[in-house]
Amino acid sequence: MIQLKDISLSFGSRDIFKNLSWHIKDGKRIGLFGPNGVGKTTLLNMLAGLYTPDSGALTIPPSYVIGYLPQEVEETDTGRTVLEEALSVFKEVLDLERESESISEQLNQISDHSSGEYKKPLARLDVIHNELRTRDSHTIKYQTEKLLLGLGFEVDHLDKPLNTFSGGWRMRVALAKLLLQNPNILLLDEPTNHLDIESIDWLEEYLKSFQGSVILVSHDQYFLNRMVTTIAELSTGRITEYAGNYSSYVEERQSRLEIQKSAYDNQQRMIKETERFIERFRYKNTKAKQAQSRIKMLEKLERVPVPESDDASIKFNFPEPKQSGKVVLELSEFSKSYKNKDGSELEVFHKVRPLDISRGDKIALIGKNGAGKSTLARMLLGTEPFDGERKLGHNVELTYFAQHQAESLDPSNSVIEELKSAGHTQNDPDIRTLLGAFLFRADDVFKPVSVLSGGEKSRIALAKTLLSPKNFMILDEPTNHLDIQSRGVLIDSLRNYKGTFVVVSHDRHFLDSVANKIWYAEEKGLVTYPGTYSEFHYHQAKREKEGASDSFENKKETVQAINKPRSSKDKRKEAERRNRLYAELVERGIENMDNWEELSLKQLQTALSNLEKRIHSYEDKKIELEQFLADPSSLNDKGRVEDLSLNYREVAENLQKSYERWDQVTAYIESNINN
Repeated sequence: MIQLKDISLSFGSRDIFKNLSWHIKDGKRIGLFGPNGVGKTTLLNMLAGLYTPDSGALTIPPSYVIGYLPQEVEETDTGRTVLEEALSVFKEVLDLERESESISEQLNQISDHSSGEYKKPLARLDVIHNELRTRDSHTIKYQTEKLLLGLGFEVDHLDKPLNTFSGGWRMRVALAKLLLQNPNILLLDEPTNHLDIESIDWLEEYLKSFQGSVILVSHDQYFLNRMVTTIAELSTGRITEYAGNYSSYVEERQSRLEIQKSAYDNQQRMIKETERFIERFRYKNTKAKQAQSRIKMLEKLERVPVPESDDASIKFNFPEPKQSGKVVLELSEFSKSYKNKDGSELEVFHKVRPLDISRGDKIALIGKNGAGKSTLARMLLGTEPFDGERKLGHNVELTYFAQHQAESLDPSNSVIEELKSAGHTQNDPDIRTLLGAFLFRADDVFKPVSVLSGGEKSRIALAKTLLSPKNFMILDEPTNHLDIQSRGVLIDSLRNYKGTFVVVSHDRHFLDSVANKIWYAEEKGLVTYPGTYSEFHYHQAKREKEGASDSFENKKETVQAINKPRSSKDKRKEAERRNRLYAELVERGIENMDNWEELSLKQLQTALSNLEKRIHSYEDKKIELEQFLADPSSLNDKGRVEDLSLNYREVAENLQKSYERWDQVTAYIESNINN
């Protein structure tokens, strides 16, 4: 367990933390969450030993190995290949292997095996071999290669120099080195920023099986929902833990805010009534004693803090674009190749079938890094030459956003002047609203563009794009550098947008929220799918599973299993398995079973009915607890409030888990009945 007690840290005159306390229990997967600038990265740096607190105690067990992946990895040109760089984490093992080789060569040159000259290095060689066996040295290359392939590298990438890869790929090598150290606790700061969707899926599965603790900072809502079991909210120098994933946190936080607002409003009414009584009677002899008593009561009263404002109300609507023709853009059959530095040809697309984009299409362009997503986006824009023809539809006006758009900003403008320069028709309040949604608040809007960070400039470039009243947009990674709230504003805006767009992104929640068609770039081609990202992901996984099961060996095994008569022993095992599943169902409930899909259809329907009854019970209990906690008089018994608050969190967590399992089981039953 890691403990922070009364930690304080300041940078200059600014207090980052003041008397911060937090206990980090072993084995937890924690999402560290809070607004930009609150100190999340600073806290990770402190846990990693990069910052020392000004006061307070940070206690970390001495045996702990801490692995830290910052947002940006320092670039060092070592001249090593991808595999060599990843293997460098096993420096001691590699040094032992080199020493072993050196001693073996030395022994080969000594003819007298009975001499001390021979026996001494032989004894050392024996020690080295024992140490290498203890460290499983024969598996480290396999482990490293497996990890790198999981993170998206191809086999032929492993022997290429690391300095030939982009910053995103170098980040993956840094992540691989981190995971290979098998740390007790992983500190991950925006780990999905440089990963494609397939690599994020792989990382999720890896971290779910990781035995240590994980603390991660992420603005990827989908990733947080699938990964974490606790949200630690960092706000105003304090940490508040919420059980469950991000969606559970949002729901419970809203409930807490409502409870706090109700308690605050009730207390404020009571204070005003008391103050009126005091003002009216404090100078009357018959009531003066009562007035003085109430004055003392107010002085001792523990005030309910003012509830935090709910920023979810920030909205931005696109300027209404003029309507395009029914066909927005067409590409004929196309191919695309690049020339490598060595003169060879890299083929990105090969004779891809014609594509067309219709008015109202909201297309998500996805695929592995290097599959050609950004290339295709530029082909659609008309700035990337290719083998084929591009035809823009009638009355189509096109706008484009990519990360490099930030380079076109005028550094002499202030933030608000830069947006006004876009020539839009929006008024100042609308511009300020958009800037607020993209994390430029109060006097931030008057900062010169020249002093902004790369991420801030990217947000300004995106805001300018959104202010342009065009009817066709191409957006390349628009959610980079946006927090969850800003992504929510962008999602709402794109949902209400009357035009057509193609968006490249690896944010699965964002894609699921805005897209009605999927383009998946793979193997020099493009798969098109009419539907949401979740629907595409489900059918893609099903297709891959069926493709694997259709192999000759699997078919052969299936036929043998069908034709083989079942023995009495097999029947007994099957009965025992059913009984075991039924006992587990009765004891734990279907919401707590990992293997619930093994239940029969009849058992599932019965379990679903029982689950619905438990959901109603949880809902009633949740309402009852909310009413009690909202009652100002209940605040007098702090111990009781703490117990009921804990009970409330447990009920809310159980209710959320039950909702999710009900959705899964219902979909599973419907799928099996239909099939």
